[in-house]
Amino acid sequence: MARLALPVFLVLCFSLLHFSSSRPSRTRKAVSSRQSGGAEEDDVKSQLEKLWQEVNSLKEMQALQTVCLRGIKAHRKCYLTIEVPKHYHEANEDCIAQGGTLATPRDVMENNELRDYAKRSAPGSKDFWIGVADIVKEGLYVDVNSLPISYFNWDHSKKQPTGTKRESCVALSVTAQGKWYDEVCRSLKKYICEYVIP
Repeated sequence: MARLALPVFLVLCFSLLHFSSSRPSRTRKAVSSRQSGGAEEDDVKSQLEKLWQEVNSLKEMQALQTVCLRGIKAHRKCYLTIEVPKHYHEANEDCIAQGGTLATPRDVMENNELRDYAKRSAPGSKDFWIGVADIVKEGLYVDVNSLPISYFNWDHSKKQPTGTKRESCVALSVTAQGKWYDEVCRSLKKYICEYVIP
């Protein structure tokens, strides 16, 4: 039904535009035909631009709903596991290309949701890239937007983070109950994308 609504909406909008631009206005003062035509043309262009913005917004919302249906919705975000292993940077670029970023848990509830979802969606998988790294400065962990991280869930039983410059990207371990560890960014791993719900 949603697929039918968009074309019907567009047809209605274009019909209204055509009707309003072809009908002379009764309240306008007499202006030279050249000035009148230019103003009407600008008005129609402005209305068309607004329509295209609305159509693109609707397309984004429809894409987000599709992602939410394939993944899970929690904490005003949608999460989607991707089971094709990639390097950390390739994984983040893929999430961005789909309109999101690598998932970054901001508290214990989000971390547990990601862990549980990863277990359900990719049974048998051990770990997933998340959007946390200390690539720029060793020991300063930031998200994919370079904002500092305030929540951590390191696996201290394995002495994580190791603190080596070689291991700068963070993975969430399903087998270690959602604990994090730092890893070489060139390692191939599955990953979890997040999409913010507007």
